[in-house]
Parts: sequence; C-alpha cells; structure tokens
Amino acid sequence: MQPMDTHTVDDRSGHGAAPQARTLGADRGLGWWIDAWALFTQGALMWVALALIFIVGLGVVGLVPVLGALAIGLLSPVFLGSWMLAARKVEGGAALEVADLFVGFQGERLTPLLVLGALLLAALVVIGIVAGVLGAGAVFGMAMGGASRSAGGMMAAMGMGFMVLAVCLVLGVLVSMALWFAPALVVFRHVAPLEAVKLSIAATLKNWLPFLVFGVLYIVATIVASIPFGLGWLVLAAVALLAVYVSYRDVFEQPA
Repeated sequence: MQPMDTHTVDDRSGHGAAPQARTLGADRGLGWWIDAWALFTQGALMWVALALIFIVGLGVVGLVPVLGALAIGLLSPVFLGSWMLAARKVEGGAALEVADLFVGFQGERLTPLLVLGALLLAALVVIGIVAGVLGAGAVFGMAMGGASRSAGGMMAAMGMGFMVLAVCLVLGVLVSMALWFAPALVVFRHVAPLEAVKLSIAATLKNWLPFLVFGVLYIVATIVASIPFGLGWLVLAAVALLAVYVSYRDVFEQPA
C-alpha cells in the first residue's frame, strides 16, 4: 500500500458529509488503547520526540506571566489538530516527521482551530470565575467558623470547599468532552468550531460506556507511567493522544 498524503486528503469517509456519531460498545474503551499502541509502535521514538517537544514547548510558553497561559489555551487545539493529522498520516503508511507537529498551523485549518482555542480560553475563564466565587465563600465560611469556634461553621466551610471541587470537576469534564473530538472534526470534516464542540459533547455522551472503560484504564496507566521516575508519561501522552484519534475514527467514520 502506498503512503497516503494526509495533509491534503483529510477525510476518508467523504468530505462534506454530515458527521454522524456512532454508538460503540464498552469494549472499545480497551480497543482504543490497543489500536493507539499499534499506531505508536509504527514510529515510537518519533512519537515520544513529538510528545517531548509538545510538553516542553507548552511548559516554556507557560512561564510567561498571563500571556503564556493565554497562548497555551489558544494554541493547544492547533497542536491537537496537528496530532490528529499525523496519526492519519502514519496510519496511511507514511513516515512521521517533526514538521507534522506543526501542520495545523498551515492553510485553512489554522483559523477554526484558533477559534476552538478561544472557546477553550472562555471556558477556562468561566471555571476560574466560578471557582473564585465559590472559593471566596468557603474562605469566608471558614473564617466565620474559626472566629466563632463553631463546629457548624467549620462544617459549612468544608462543605463549600467540596462543592468548589465538585463544580470545577464537572466543568472540567464538560470542557474535555467539548474538545475531545472537536479538533479532529475541524481538520478532517471541516466542521465549524462551535458545531464541532456540540458534536463532540453529544458523541461523548452517546458513548459514555467506552469512555468510562477508557478512563479507568487511563488511571491505571498513569500509575504505571509514574513508576520509572515519571518517564513513562512521555509514552502515555503520545499513546493517549493517538487514542483520541482512534476514538474519532471509530465514532465518526464507518469501518473499512
């Protein structure tokens, strides 16, 4: 089989077709890891190198006060779109290159991916505001409880603290759902950013069982990855991102 030029041929299922999410069985939560590992082994060293460049690059950018955090939120979907295209390229039989990590910055893909980044930034700002408001309430309650030495006041403050964590967790999960499939939908199906977010949320809800299995296995993987001085995180990051591509392929593209 000849290598496929994935930078020009974006969608094997037909450009312009309305994306329809499929409902998969719980076993695909494991299957995504297996298929992602198979893709990883086709260029393991290069995948690790790309993961290292990605992580270190974002870390360096994040050192810039305020602007660094804004840049990370804005550019993350662009890099994720690049990773999706790189995965399709390797799946098609082509060799992986460092330049593949930046292909999302080229052509008509860049603007919608940046719009996704702007939506991500807006969501993070909302989470920050909610956490700040609820957190202020928790601090106030704790201060009042300490001042009056009231067990009821302290319990109320603790309850507010747990509420902050719960609300932020729920909002964080929603953001993850919104962005899980969105970059792939943009680069492969040319879906408008906001529509891609809606489709991503609907598709993850529709496939909550395989995502539950995937999430449990991810927790186990993080423990294993942390054992060798955390070096396994480079492999885990690469494989997890490849699993995002595999899950997109399963949910939004018909099997060959």
